Amino acid sequence: VLVKMIMTDESWYVVRNTRGVTGFVGPGSKPVPLTDAEIKTLGVEKIPIKLDAKVKDNVRVISGPFENFVGVIQEINNEKHKVKVMISMFGRETPVELEFTQIERL
Repeated sequence: VLVKMIMTDESWYVVRNTRGVTGFVGPGSKPVPLTDAEIKTLGVEKIPIKLDAKVKDNVRVISGPFENFVGVIQEINNEKHKVKVMISMFGRETPVELEFTQIERL
């Protein structure tokens, strides 16, 4: 079974503790990400992810270490499926790079 996920302590815990999961591919106890070439060799094609937001839109982070932070999109990289969001932290604006799947438009 192949799983695409953003590796956080929480997501890793869920996968590790899923009934029927007995091990992982790779050295050690943590899984190793496959390269795009390895995935293509397996016959798995990337499904394009469409972002329902544009530069200057307000968004909320819905997963990862910045979950529940609100910010403004500064840049969109469609090729890498990433956005740069300005989030207010410690009294100043901080740029954070996030996956398309980590945000929702407000």
